[in-house]
Order: sequence, then C-alpha cells, then structure tokens
Amino acid sequence: MTQYSFGIVPRYAEIDQQGVVFNGHYLTWFDEACTGLFDHLRVSYADLIADGIDMQVVHTEIDFRAPVRWRESVRVAVRCERIGTTSFTLGFTVLSTDASGEERPRVCGSNVYVVVSTDDWTKRPVPEDIRTALSSVAGQ
Repeated sequence: MTQYSFGIVPRYAEIDQQGVVFNGHYLTWFDEACTGLFDHLRVSYADLIADGIDMQVVHTEIDFRAPVRWRESVRVAVRCERIGTTSFTLGFTVLSTDASGEERPRVCGSNVYVVVSTDDWTKRPVPEDIRTALSSVAGQ
C-alpha cells in the first residue's frame, strides 16, 4: 500500500489573531495534499484535462482537535476513504510530533470530489486509472 503525506510549515500570513492557523487555510492544505497525492500516484492533472475530465469538490468537513502555530512543522496525511461511481472521498489528517516524539492529530477532514466532463460539467464515472491509483491509498 502506498502512503502519502504533504509537509507544511505555516507561514506568517496563515496565522490569525489567536496565534494559530486560520481555519480556512486547512482547505488550501487539503487541496495541496490532493494535488501532491495525484502527482505521487502518477495521475497527471494535465492528462485528465486533455481527456476532457476534471474533478470538483462538492462537500468538505473539517474537525479541529488542537491548534497549529506559526513555524510549527506538520504534515497532512492523505487516504482514500471511498470510491463511488462518479465520486471519491479523500480523508486528511494534519499531524504534528509532540515533545515525546509521538505524532498527534491536530485537524482531520475530508473532501468529496465528483468527476465531471470539461465540456458540459456533468458527472462522469471515475476513470479506471484513477480508481486503481486511489485504491492503493484506500483506508490508510
């Protein structure tokens, strides 16, 4: 099984008045982790577009557990939670290492993506190459 995670060190501009990462930035991190996952799985976004296929986020959830602060190194672990006929769900966990060396979840979330045609933006089946690639990171 392939595993993928995306490392992040929060920039000053991502920090809010409470001194922690502003919640909206987690969605950006999830998007960057999704793009990195597809690169890692060798699924080319440019090839998908050339084939007339794109993906749209239609639902997202974020569960806050503990704050992430400025310059605190974290990683976003990605796993495929579900593959349907025209959609798939990716789960994300923002992890940090505590003083004892154990990784702890800070934020968990998920995005539901629907595969669409670039011609008319209607749903399309998840292409077999994407299905196969996502199966390699299912349930991690």
